[in-house]
Amino acid sequence: MHSPKKPTMPVQHVYEYAVIRLLPVVEREEYLNVGIILFCKATDHIAVRTAVNVQRLSTFATELDVAQVRANLTAFQRIAEGAPDAGPIAALDVPSRFRWLTAVRSSSIQTSRPHPGLGTDMEATLDRLFRELVV
Repeated sequence: MHSPKKPTMPVQHVYEYAVIRLLPVVEREEYLNVGIILFCKATDHIAVRTAVNVQRLSTFATELDVAQVRANLTAFQRIAEGAPDAGPIAALDVPSRFRWLTAVRSSSIQTSRPHPGLGTDMEATLDRLFRELVV
């Protein structure tokens, strides 16, 4: 006689995420959330999602080249993905790319400090964080 199988719970993994911020005038330290970077060591997962809300950006009363901002965010994403033509940082392993991308810097594109979380589906987590913190 076989005992019924217990339903298996999805495996929860620790992940880290940081909010990607655009500082139109770095010295003023005002920022607009423009993306999320999510990293999970257990699944070797890293993903970036970005969006620039031009209407919100216009409230900063600055002459900012939106096309250049988008190009910089694309470069950020390509480094995270490890694109072969994205430079030497993109060739590093996933944890090293996440640490480099979330390092403290004084440029117009910065990240928050990494925050931990626990989840089963990293893409769904990225979607949720993006909705809650960016759009």
